[in-house]
Amino acid sequence: MGFAGSVGKYKLGRTIGEGTFAKVKLAVNSINGQHVAIKILDKKMVMESHLKYQVQREIRTMKLLNHPNIVKIHEVLGTRTKIYIVMEYISGGQLSDKLSYAIKLNETEARKLFQQLIDAVDYCHNKGVYHRDLKPANLLLDSKGNLKLSDFGLSALRKPDNVLTTACGSPSYVAPELLWNKGYDGAAADVWSCGVILFELLAGRLPFDDHNLMNLYKKICRAEYMCPPWFTASQRKLIAKILEPRVTKRISMPEIVEDEWFQTDYVPACESECDQNNHIDDVNAAFDLVEENISEATIPKSSSFINAFQLIAMSEDLDLSGLFEERDHKQKTRIGSKHNIDETIEKIETAATDVKLSIEKKNNFTLKMQPKRTMTRCSRSYYDLSAKVIEVAPAHCVVEISKSAGDLIIYNEFCQSLSNLLTEKSVELSQSHESIEEYITEKNNQDAGRSEESNQEDNKGIHDHISA
Repeated sequence: MGFAGSVGKYKLGRTIGEGTFAKVKLAVNSINGQHVAIKILDKKMVMESHLKYQVQREIRTMKLLNHPNIVKIHEVLGTRTKIYIVMEYISGGQLSDKLSYAIKLNETEARKLFQQLIDAVDYCHNKGVYHRDLKPANLLLDSKGNLKLSDFGLSALRKPDNVLTTACGSPSYVAPELLWNKGYDGAAADVWSCGVILFELLAGRLPFDDHNLMNLYKKICRAEYMCPPWFTASQRKLIAKILEPRVTKRISMPEIVEDEWFQTDYVPACESECDQNNHIDDVNAAFDLVEENISEATIPKSSSFINAFQLIAMSEDLDLSGLFEERDHKQKTRIGSKHNIDETIEKIETAATDVKLSIEKKNNFTLKMQPKRTMTRCSRSYYDLSAKVIEVAPAHCVVEISKSAGDLIIYNEFCQSLSNLLTEKSVELSQSHESIEEYITEKNNQDAGRSEESNQEDNKGIHDHISA
């Protein structure tokens, strides 16, 4: 592969994709020889097209997700004129390319791809992310034929009322409720799009298709489609449940997973699989890692290439600060501990056992917990609970408990159990203990400030998006 230049430690190769606002190049990591895909965005065009917040959302969302069937983002680099998003390279191309030359897929292959799609989208939903632009062009295939979900440019994070208002997506795959110009449930809309993709995999054509856009939307709203004669009864039944125009009657993700046709030869991606390479406990830490890696390892001081933080400092018109600020999508509690670090960690492990949680990770005084499995197959309930121990004084700590996905009841039970265990040791309040209270108050005030800023952010969606 010939190289046309370099970006930090990456040597740029041929262009493998190109769109209105971006192009994607194949590149090689000069340190370890790993192939990556680098999405190159023109800063001026992004700003003139008012796509700044869409770019922020896409990067931040992809850093939140770590799943075998979702394209991973490695890091973000920047210059005065360009933004470089370094991503996992998927060599098999788009699913849409495969469908363009294949009349239809056989049932086994179609089911496998649909199972992987549902695994990936269900994982996103449990992380509070709605994709909103599911279609074969945004589904990639690796060298082994496994599906990888990509392009989160139109994605949205879960809101407190769980209602989205921005109509977006591709016409043939959009859910009917998005056409009614009212609020909609992002999860149900993604389910509909998955149903359209399943139909296309099995039939070799779209269920809803018309050259006239208004006629197309009428067909979608009425769910007017015809199944090919080779569709089996179980396939027709599942598709009918997914392509249900009444949202309250439409099948949910957990119900799709339990469907008999879906369950055939189903090998779900386990939680441990999803997080095996992810040592990032929250979104802030994810982007802190990006900053550290770029500044210390990948960008020489004399280089003209800079990291995202340096880009903010020199250019006010491309403020990427929203990428690095924690939003109010996490449940967080801080508890004071009158024990040393080792004793406090033991208390956390005991509290986890009390509420049937198992310790998945222990890293830098941070413990990650998951519900103990009670089924032979992997649980469908993703859970993201962590407890970080911060030493304030030799015998006084603060435990910071955070949850970004999973059951609130388990989270509350764990917090209560740990609080009881930490207050068992009765000692007089000292000056050190007062510093704990000061620390907790200060951190809570900071979080409240971030939450207030987040609530004031303009959530207006963008119909156009970057495609590459």
